Formats: sequence, structure tokens, C-alpha cells
Amino acid sequence: MYPNTLLYINGAWGPGATGRTLPVVNPANGSQIGTVACAERADLDRALAAADQGFKTWRKVSAFDRSKIMRKAANLFRERADTVAPILTLEQGKPLAEAKGEVLAGADIIDWFAEEARRAYGRVIPARAEGVYQLVIKEPVGPVAAFTPWNFPINQVVRKLSAALAAGCSIIIKAPEETPASPAGLIRAFADAGVPAGVVNLVYGDPAEISSYLVPHPVIRKISFTGSVAVGKQLAALAGSHMKRTTMELGGHAPVIVFDDSDVDAAVKTMAFMKYRNAGQVCISPTRFLVQEGVYASFVEKFVTGAKAIKVGDGMEKDTKMGPLANPRRSRAMEAHVGDAKKHGGKVLAGGYPVGEKGNFFEPTVITELPKEAMAMNQEPFGPLAIINPFRSFDDAVAEANRLPYGLAAYAWTRSAKTATAVAASVETGMMTINHLGLALPEVPFGGVKDSGYGSEGGSEAIEPYLNPKFVSQAGL
Repeated sequence: MYPNTLLYINGAWGPGATGRTLPVVNPANGSQIGTVACAERADLDRALAAADQGFKTWRKVSAFDRSKIMRKAANLFRERADTVAPILTLEQGKPLAEAKGEVLAGADIIDWFAEEARRAYGRVIPARAEGVYQLVIKEPVGPVAAFTPWNFPINQVVRKLSAALAAGCSIIIKAPEETPASPAGLIRAFADAGVPAGVVNLVYGDPAEISSYLVPHPVIRKISFTGSVAVGKQLAALAGSHMKRTTMELGGHAPVIVFDDSDVDAAVKTMAFMKYRNAGQVCISPTRFLVQEGVYASFVEKFVTGAKAIKVGDGMEKDTKMGPLANPRRSRAMEAHVGDAKKHGGKVLAGGYPVGEKGNFFEPTVITELPKEAMAMNQEPFGPLAIINPFRSFDDAVAEANRLPYGLAAYAWTRSAKTATAVAASVETGMMTINHLGLALPEVPFGGVKDSGYGSEGGSEAIEPYLNPKFVSQAGL
């Protein structure tokens, strides 16, 4: 049931110029389930020529008609959820329910941007002289190059793709080689909905080779990247040297501040779900749990109990709550974090070990009393690892939350409106949710500050980087 994945260039699916492919592996058992075509330089040149011509076509399509095509794509993708979701689980590992949720959320994102396409308004500026009209006109910036990771193969593509098409841009997407078939299913919905040839192009291959060729190429006018801080900085520097507009959604190390007056049961239940969702391979995953001394013992006991109760297994099995890590690299990274934590005196109260002899399974892990010097306190674990440390005062918690150069997401729990207002104002982050999970909806901003990047991939802010404001001042003759 798993399809081999081809390139999509200028409205046609096909192999790369040399026919080279890479294997696609099921992370639940390590078996090869298919292949993905690799783009060579000749394929990138074809994609660039297609995107250039596609932009000239698409920018002339009215916002009203662009919106209709996008809505059709959303409906098609929604109808295909039961087909695409198992493919996503097979190649990425997340439980089938999570995979289907990602597909349906992707359709909602398309719908949101379809409506934004019709509301990308300019404005009229009152003039100082009679008979003068001063207009601000929003124009699409041009062909886009987008680079997306494997943890949310649909979600990360659909945000960039939908914003670009809503604005009137064409796009070349370099999707992840480890999880290629589910984003290809997304692209197929847009193609079947009637997006003209050349407007959307999909390639796979060597990430460094593709990015180093596409980013500086004169056809490309906008870069959007989701991934690690290190790679993001490299691409941002390259784009900056060529005056390319960029959106960077990079890594995080999200703090969770739990105050004495919080609803501990609600905090544990909600944050344990968020921590172990997608096996912790989430850029906004809560990692540093900072719990005030008065409720620390209770929180730790309940969180550990919850972590131990999570059923780890193949994402295709009905009762699985957490699937495997996406690749062996993540398993090795988790073992390294746990080993380093033990050396630094951290207490492993749950998990800490791989599961089984096949696949990339790892136990939901809880470590307490970990000093700041430990690796996991400074580097994003990107796995099912929760660190729980106590704090005494409000200022202590905020200082730790702001200590790292990351600033993507943050969480807080308190019954006090005064404390909630103060913590929202004090924590350096692009997104914060208090007493519930309120992040990543289509209609709200999604992005970070500091080393976590800049720009938004959600809300009305997300379409702006794909538009150029043109000022026109006109006087009657």
C-alpha cells in the first residue's frame, strides 16, 4: 500500500534525470517500504523554469479564483484522509490517529489561506494635495523555495505551500526524503484541484546540494525553511547575501512553568500528552518543566505515572499511544541525552531505554533534578524526554525560561490572572499558551524569536512575507 514517490515538476510526475532513488524505511521495524526519486541539477533547472513560468501564470489568476481552487484542494485532501494517513504512519511512525489528525489539520490550513487570499488588502492613504491618489498595492513576491522536515511531513509543507499560493506565488518544495509519500499526496490534491502546471513543484534529493543551488538562484525570490537552528542560520546567511526574503521556523527548547496555585491534575494530563505527542519530535514540544516547590512532589509523581502508562508500539496498532522515533539518529541522540543526564546526577524516574530489538522505539522518559550543565538542559532533545526541576520564586522561573537562546514556544499553569499576565509579559518567546493548549491553529501566529527564527507560518501574519507592498501615487492631469 506504500507508493514509490516521484518528483513533480511542471505538472508531471516522473523520476529524476539519472533515475537515482533513495530507500524509504518504516521506523517501526527497519524494513524498506519504498523508494523516493532524487533530483539532479537538470531536474532543479526544469523546476526553476517551471516555477518562473508558473508564477507568470498564477499571479494573473484573481484572488477569488485562486481561493476557489485552494478550497477544492482542501476538500480533496480531506476526502483522502483515510488513504494518506496510513502512508504517513508507515513512513514516519506516529500513531494512525495522530497521522489522520495531521491530514485533516492540513486541509483546515488550506481553507484558512484560501480565505486569506481574498483578503490580502492594500490601502488608500489620504493625500496632502487635491486630486492625488495614494495607493498601497500588494503584489506576490515571486517564486518561492521551501524546505521542510520529516517530523510533520504534511503540516510543514502545507503552511508554506498554502501561503505562497494564496499570495499568487509559485513554489518549489524540497520535502523530506525520509517521509516523501505523504507530502506527495498533498501535492496531488492541489494538482487534481486544477492548480496550473509549474505553479507547484516537488523535489527530493541531497538537502545541501538542493538548497545551495535553489537559494541563490535568481528565479527564487523568497525562502521558507523549517529545521534546525544551525542549518537555518546557514540558509539565512546565504539568502541574505542575495537579498532574498526569508521565513525561518527553527528549533526550540520550550519551558513549562507550573505555579503552586495551578490545577496540577489538568497540567499533568495536558502536558504529558503534549510532551509525548509524535514521540516528542515536535519543535514546540515542552521539555524543561519548571515546577514550584509547593506542588513539585505531587506533579512529579503524577507525571511519572502518566509517562509509564503510555503504550509504545507500531503506529498502525489500534492501542498505540506513542510510535517509534523517526530514524536511528534520534534513538542514538536519546541514549546520549540520558547517559549524559546520569553523569550529571539527574534522576531517571521513568524510561531511559530503547524498546525492543526492531525499530526505533524509546521509552517515555522523565528525568528530575538535572543541573544546568547537562546536555539536555541546553540542547533540544527532540524526543520523548521530559526534564522536571523545582523552582522557588517567579523570578527564578523566568530566569531559567529565558536562559537559553531559543524562543519558540512556552507554557504556563496558574489560577492567578495577575501571575498569568506577568509570566506572559516576562518570558521571551514567540508563542505562549497558559492553562491549555492553544498553539498551531491555522488562524493564530506560529513562529519564534531569538535563535528560534523569525516570521510567522500561521494567522494573518503568515501571508505577508509572500507579498510586496507597492506604493503608487497618482495625480490627475
